[in-house]
Amino acid sequence: MELNELRQKSAAELSAHLADLHKEQFALRMQKAGGQFTQTHQIRRVRREIARVNTLLAGKR
Repeated sequence: MELNELRQKSAAELSAHLADLHKEQFALRMQKAGGQFTQTHQIRRVRREIARVNTLLAGKR
């Protein structure tokens, strides 16, 4: 998701998006552990988006 789109969301929406990102990160880790993982760039993308959301949440509180 683009940074501008994230900035327009409220704190509650960002928290919900953060929960979804953590679920996605967990699923990607399980795929990697199971040997079914082919898209290694997805882990990095999710990790960076989690950091972006956390930064925006810190500014909104």
